[in-house]
Amino acid sequence: MLLKRSSIFVLMALSLALAGACGQEAPSGGQGSGGGETAGGETTGGTTGETTAAEPFRAEEGALVIYSGREEGLVGPLIEQFEEETGIDAQVRYGDTAELAATISEEGENSPADVFFAQDPGALGAIADAGALKELPQETLDRVPEAYRSPEGQWVGTSGRARVVAYNTEALQEDELPPSIFDFTDPEWSGRIGWAPTNASFQAFVTALRVSEGEDRAREWLEGIQANDPIVYPDNSTTLDAVASGEVEVGFINHYYLYRALAEQGEDFGARNYILQNGDPGALVLVAGAGILNTADNPEEAQRFVDYLLADQAQQFFADETFEYPMVEGIQTPRGSFRSAR
Repeated sequence: MLLKRSSIFVLMALSLALAGACGQEAPSGGQGSGGGETAGGETTGGTTGETTAAEPFRAEEGALVIYSGREEGLVGPLIEQFEEETGIDAQVRYGDTAELAATISEEGENSPADVFFAQDPGALGAIADAGALKELPQETLDRVPEAYRSPEGQWVGTSGRARVVAYNTEALQEDELPPSIFDFTDPEWSGRIGWAPTNASFQAFVTALRVSEGEDRAREWLEGIQANDPIVYPDNSTTLDAVASGEVEVGFINHYYLYRALAEQGEDFGARNYILQNGDPGALVLVAGAGILNTADNPEEAQRFVDYLLADQAQQFFADETFEYPMVEGIQTPRGSFRSAR
């Protein structure tokens, strides 16, 4: 299902108390080796010259200031490449996407941020609705299909992640899995499901479900899954580890966690992705994106950074290094591409 309006995402920062309140806690042995995301999004980071959202932030005079909801481990090397190739000094504040959006809102016209590089477009949509983002040049917008950019031209998608159902390869064959995410509410899946309901990407999925299928249908799905006693995990990584170990048989995650695990642990890793077909909301594609603040002190440098994220080299970086889907046509995509899955 390709979501074509930013309104799909704008509610993503809202609290999903129903999703987070129920389900069994993961056994202590189920916290696998994979880390990477906080409950609300991606792990904060920080190196010399950079700060996390929890630390006092002091912008260096003349530096391009990037507020990044993308994890340093994922995009830090790409930002370093940008600095080396352009000679522009970038100062990065890493943090949770929703928290950074709130910070930008609180800072108002005094925000030192030039660019908001967000894990999801919900936060970008909220900031744009508040009038904080400038309209991007059409040539920048045209690098990305309309489905993955702001209809008002205020932010642009930079990479994509597909929602999938990870399954344990010893317990299940792909043809034993149901055709829709709604089928996992069947009592036959009781005690067999793992999920991370406080994770931002899961909340994005639920919000999209609410918008596309209606509040009642989304609530029914959440209540149906909860009735099946799912095991609660803190993030996608531990959910996948639990699936691979057989602690649960299926888990709702983003696609690229499997590819990272396969790269690190080999093809014997005990889980695979199941991509739901025919526009099922369980195969929602979420995009990370970027926008430029109206109050940016360095608008030209900010524009160069956004354009850099959409350049072929950076798009190939997302495909090769983070196992995400590039937004620009003509880039070699990782296996399991949603483009070939539809």
